[in-house]
Amino acid sequence: MRIIFMGTPDFAVPALQALHDAAHEIVCVYTQPPRPAGRGKKLQPSPVQKRAEQLGIEVRSPKSLKGEQAQAEFAALNADVAVVAAYGLILPQAVLDAPRHGCLNIHASILPRWRGAAPIHRAVMAGDPVTGVTIMQMEAGLDTGPMLATVRTPIEDKTTGELTEELAELGAQLMVGTLRELTNHRPIAQDDAEATYAPKIDKAEARIDWSRPASELVRHVHGLAPFPGAWFELGGERVKLLRAEAVSPREGGDLSQSEGGSRLRESSQPGEVLDDDLTIACGDSTLRPLRLQRAGKPSMDRADFLRGNPVAAGTKLA
Repeated sequence: MRIIFMGTPDFAVPALQALHDAAHEIVCVYTQPPRPAGRGKKLQPSPVQKRAEQLGIEVRSPKSLKGEQAQAEFAALNADVAVVAAYGLILPQAVLDAPRHGCLNIHASILPRWRGAAPIHRAVMAGDPVTGVTIMQMEAGLDTGPMLATVRTPIEDKTTGELTEELAELGAQLMVGTLRELTNHRPIAQDDAEATYAPKIDKAEARIDWSRPASELVRHVHGLAPFPGAWFELGGERVKLLRAEAVSPREGGDLSQSEGGSRLRESSQPGEVLDDDLTIACGDSTLRPLRLQRAGKPSMDRADFLRGNPVAAGTKLA
């Protein structure tokens, strides 16, 4: 098929590669314009642009598709279908209608749950047992179009970063299979009554509130890892928490005993470090970090972190 591919971040790269490997004719790639990044703030092309150039595919990066000229240039590509994966621009109706089979989106949730900008983050943070990818026929509404195919995967204790990589691969293969049988698919309308929304992550959400239950905080931590990263303050320094586990309040001995322990006492305050192994009191029980990151430093497991940054029992984390 003659395909226009539209995507920007790492999530979209496996789909571009899979369509190329399946011998489709990718006539053009649309992606977000280069953005400043790194210490020098030099303009950096998107991951999709980098891969497209490696594959020898023409790349276009308009700031908008609302203008008549941009829409005419898009339509002139005479595509059979446009494949969209985390592109980042609103597609006007003229663009949606231009390809022979319209625009198909790789959406990282089981629609109609988690329409919107951050479906993977929100699924993890909400404690959903499963998530997945939906191939959707795009229309003017926000992720409201009819569904062509779905694949599911358990969330378990995966972080958003780990799930993003997994769903990117699943979505790539699902799209290849969907295009192979495109004329045989019968679109299924979404039930709007079951829809939930996944708003963009606000940086203000990232600060850890130790008064929340430990199980909620674990989901919060995993849902924001690796970016933007849930964080707390230790000695005036911001520390990101990238993986954690909830610990039973009965685990360990009494803190009054000489050998130490991690039992949650009635007098313990949320955010209080309960032992030398960085067990932390939360709203209902305790949490133990598994992976942390200091500002400007690589991430490390708890043992390595404590080796260079011992935290005494009784320390209060902000």
